[in-house]
Amino acid sequence: MAASDAALSRFRADSDLSRLNGDAGSGALREVDPRLRIMLTLARRAQRQTGGRFDPRTVEVLERLGEQAHVPYASAELPSEPGDMNWLSRSGRHRVAVNAPVDSGGIGKGLGLRWALAAARGAVPRTTGLLLEAGGDVACVGSAGAGESWRVGIEDPADPEEMLAVVELRDGALATSSIAVRAWATPEGDQAHHLIDPRTWRPADGGLRAVSVAHSDPAWAEVWSKALFVAGVSAIGAEARARGMAAWWVEDDGSFHMTPAARQMTAWQRGV
Repeated sequence: MAASDAALSRFRADSDLSRLNGDAGSGALREVDPRLRIMLTLARRAQRQTGGRFDPRTVEVLERLGEQAHVPYASAELPSEPGDMNWLSRSGRHRVAVNAPVDSGGIGKGLGLRWALAAARGAVPRTTGLLLEAGGDVACVGSAGAGESWRVGIEDPADPEEMLAVVELRDGALATSSIAVRAWATPEGDQAHHLIDPRTWRPADGGLRAVSVAHSDPAWAEVWSKALFVAGVSAIGAEARARGMAAWWVEDDGSFHMTPAARQMTAWQRGV
C-alpha cells in the first residue's frame, strides 16, 4: 500500500502522479511507475464503461472547491468536454502524458488493495482465507474459518458507529463511495464533497449519501460505487439491477435500499 501511495497519491509532491500532473497539457511524455500506467489505463477504461460518470480529471475541480493538496500541478481550466477520452497519450509501454491533471481517488485505493491482496496471498499461500481493509474498502479471498464467509458491516453514513447491514463476502471486494468523511465548506461558504459529477464538474447532487458495491475486484468495486453515486437516486436502482450488481445505497432522507443481488449477500439488516 505504501508503494501504491508513493506512485498514485495527489497529496504527495514526490509521487509519480504529482510529477505527471506537473507536466499536464504540455505534451511532454514521462516515464512513470508501472502502477501509475495501470491506474491511467484502468481509469480510461472505467470512463468508457460508465458512460463518462467516472472521470479522473477532477484535480482542478477539487482544488477550486477547497480540497487542496498543496502540491504544484499544471494550472488548467475545467475540462470543456465531459466524456472526452483523449486526455491520455502513450508512447510505447512506458511513457505517458495527460492533457489535464488527474486524481487517482478511490480507483488508486482499489488498485492498492488488489496488489496488496496478491502480495499477501503470495506470502501465505496455504492460508484458508485473507481479508484486507483500507479506508472502509475491503478485499478478501477464501473463508473466515470453518468454511464461513467473511462478514462485513455497511456503516450508517449519519452515524458510523451504527451498522445498516452485514454482508457475507467471499473471494471479492466491497467498496463504498460516501459523503460522510470527505466533505467541507468551500471558500464561498457552500458545502462540497469529493464525489464529482463529470457531467457538471460539481459535487454530485443526486439525492444519495452513500453507495456500496460488491465486485470480484476492489478497483472495479470503487469505479462502480462512484458511477452509481453519480447516477443518483433516480437511476441507481434500475442500472444496478440491469447490470446484475450487488449494490446498497442510502438516500438523503436516510432510507436504505439494495438490489436483489445484494439481498442474497445480506446476512443482517437493521430493522428487519
